[in-house]
This record gives sequence, C-alpha cells and structure tokens, in this order.
Amino acid sequence: MSQQTQQPRAADIGTIAIDADITLRRMVVHPAESKGTVLLLHGFPESLHAWKGITPALACDYEVHAFDWPGFGRSSRPSVDRFSYSPRAYAQVLKGYIDRAGIDQSTLSIYATDISALPTLLLALAEPTIAKSLTVGDFAPFDRPAYMWENLQALKSKPASDQVRAFMNANREEILANTFFRGLPEGARYEVPREFKDDIARSWDHDGMTSVDAFYHYYSNFTQDQKYFEANLARLSTPVTVVWGGEDLYIKKEMGIELANRIKADLKILPGVGHYPHLQAQNQTIEEIRASFR
Repeated sequence: MSQQTQQPRAADIGTIAIDADITLRRMVVHPAESKGTVLLLHGFPESLHAWKGITPALACDYEVHAFDWPGFGRSSRPSVDRFSYSPRAYAQVLKGYIDRAGIDQSTLSIYATDISALPTLLLALAEPTIAKSLTVGDFAPFDRPAYMWENLQALKSKPASDQVRAFMNANREEILANTFFRGLPEGARYEVPREFKDDIARSWDHDGMTSVDAFYHYYSNFTQDQKYFEANLARLSTPVTVVWGGEDLYIKKEMGIELANRIKADLKILPGVGHYPHLQAQNQTIEEIRASFR
C-alpha cells in the first residue's frame, strides 16, 4: 500500500502507569503497516500535543508514541521527596515507558528536544541498545552557561533560580504568548496550534505543582547530570544525530556543534529556525525522523 493511500488510525490518548508514583498521559498512533516505532519527547513548556502536527505524516509508516513528562501536561506531579525531576530521574521514566509500552527497541527511533535530550542520552549511556537511533537537539548537554539564555543560566543556582521561578510562575500568559518565537524576526513567526496552547494552559498547574516548578527542580539537578554525562561521554555508542535551530536564542548552536564534534555525530543546523524546529519546521523534522530509519 502506498504512503499516499495509507490511512493511520486516529491518535489514542490515554494513560500508562510507570510505577506507584508516576502515571503518564500518552498518545499512540498505529499505522496500517509499521516499519518501526517513533517516540517523540517534548520540552518546556510543552506537552504531547506539540507533536500532533507531525504525527499524521509519520503514522503512515511508523507507530508513533509521545507522552507528557512528570510535571507537564496531565502526567503525575509527585512531591520532590518522591521524585526529583532530575534528568537522571527522567531517564528512568523513559526506560519505564519503553518497557511498559512493550516497544521493540531494535526498531525504535527517539526524537528528543530541550529537557528530553539529556535524559535520553543518559539512558543511552546505561543501555546502548535502548533504541536503534537517537535524534537530539536544542538543549544543554554540557555545563556551558555562556551558551545559554540569561534566565536559563540563572536557574542553575540559588538564589537567582528562586527569583526566576517566582517570575516565571507569575507570568504564564507571557510565556505562552512569546516563548515559541523569542529570538526570531517578526517575519519568521509561525502558527502555534490553539489546541496545543490551550492544553498547556489547562495543564499548567495541578496536584500542587506548576510546570515552572517542575522545570525549576529539573534545573536544580541539571549541572551535576551534565557533568556526569560529559565525564562518561566516551561510553556513548548509540547512533545519534544532532539537529539544531540556527537561530536558537535559548541554547546557542555552538552547544550543538560541540556535542556533534565530540561524539562524531551527524549535525544539522537549520537556518532561520529557532528553539522549536518540530513546531516551526515540521516538514524538516519529519524528514529527519524518516532519515533516522535509513
């Protein structure tokens, strides 16, 4: 059956329990015939709805999975004495999802952006066969504050991190209005689906924690996990492609260039694209994911 005539089923959005503390909201789309599995992992301040624009094209050929990280969307938000929200804790959530969902790792391609990328690479250090291939981008694998936007630099240590947390929690509407376009010229703005923005807004605060709080806790553990990753970089053997928005204001492309050089990975810098290639340059994102299976 040709790609043009295949009709994937509608997205199935439900939940899956990872352990006693973590239940994830997830989305799964099944093709008529599967050539493999794609797992799409979102960043801040996103949810699984970030992927709905590219899922139909991918689901013509691949089983597509996405989930909300703990602290985001409608997934669990346990207290920090039960879950640290660190990159390494997220890596274990990722491992738990792959196991619980029964995904064949030999045909799995993971596309991870922003806060998802370091957990994915940390898991790959521990389990090199976790996936057939990884695509990562627009994140901070190394402790290089000079490559980061000022507010992200400030989140890495107290007392500045507490001030940024309070400011961000007080400015949800500004974050939703401007985060996806920051650093881009007016003519490069793109449409962010209303369903996606509404989902983020509805899910911003529940179970006593905001998505900003989860982001803050992630960053409180970020530097130590970055240093662990860099110290163990030589152990990384899973095939990796690095894709970066050339106009990323939040994490400069020099971070991606250093990562690709050090792990000898293919590097794709996307001209005119900011921090969210999967929203701004959807056709390019689809092509990169398809290329990961070749």
